Amino acid sequence: MSVYDQLKALNIELPPVATPAAAYVPFVRTGNLVFLSGHIARKDGRPWVGQLGKDLGTADGQAAARAIAIDLLGTLQAAVGDLNKVRRIVKVMSLVNSTPDYTEQHLVTNGASELFVQVFGDKGAHARSAFGVAQIPLGACVEIELIAEVE
Repeated sequence: MSVYDQLKALNIELPPVATPAAAYVPFVRTGNLVFLSGHIARKDGRPWVGQLGKDLGTADGQAAARAIAIDLLGTLQAAVGDLNKVRRIVKVMSLVNSTPDYTEQHLVTNGASELFVQVFGDKGAHARSAFGVAQIPLGACVEIELIAEVE
């Protein structure tokens, strides 16, 4: 099944690339690697704000991470023109706006990781880091960046 058939089966429509909010570009391609800048969680077109362990629970964080993964796929498509050219999702780095005693950043990040495997199969399995941080730009609850290998 093609990546686009899988997206359709999951009822996912890819968004256009968001305009950067500061002095950076949404992606950089070097050789067969594409580096996607961090994408923050958005809900109803605005930053999805809150802190895990205080304002939001793990399930909320997982939903936010999944929403970011969809945005990342839209950016990745813009970078390569065709998601079927993705050889592998190589690395995901997730920053979770969380209280000092919150320890489920890895579970929050599963919201993105699981979607990449659903969309790409074995090519979606990736190396990963998940960090708890004191704050994310605009008060967002989660930010994720991605590295992919492409044809």
